[in-house]
Amino acid sequence: MVGAEREQLNGFLDFLRATVVMKATGLSDELARRALMPSEMLTVAGLLSHLRYDELSWFGVVFDNQVDPWTELLKDDRDAEFRAALDIPLSRLIAEYQEECRLSRAIVAKLDLDAQGVTHRGEPVNLRWVLIHMIEETGRHAGHLDLLRELLDGSTGE
Repeated sequence: MVGAEREQLNGFLDFLRATVVMKATGLSDELARRALMPSEMLTVAGLLSHLRYDELSWFGVVFDNQVDPWTELLKDDRDAEFRAALDIPLSRLIAEYQEECRLSRAIVAKLDLDAQGVTHRGEPVNLRWVLIHMIEETGRHAGHLDLLRELLDGSTGE
């Protein structure tokens, strides 16, 4: 609670990333794809796929000049990363999310918090803002996953 800014930002984000993995682990592929809400995209698999894409987009594309492989799909379907999960086994989604988080950590470790990138809309953004945004984004979806998991199999906790 008295750590430096970078340690606190990374710590909160890593806690939420681990929570996402914990909430998704142990479900069958069928349960991970089951929609329990009116939105067909609000599934465990869809949220994992979306968060995997967010990691790549914000850290890989904005700060590491990686090519966004979703550009064409998202042009016609803003929710393509949610729908893509319907064909991917949950174990692979979890592994790909964890790998994307590992790559994001490596990118963040090389940069100053004031380092600037450019969003897909052409707007300047610094690493500090992206870390805060990813804490918000991952936390929001960890909450969705918590509710979905309880509805799917009754699992609760952290």
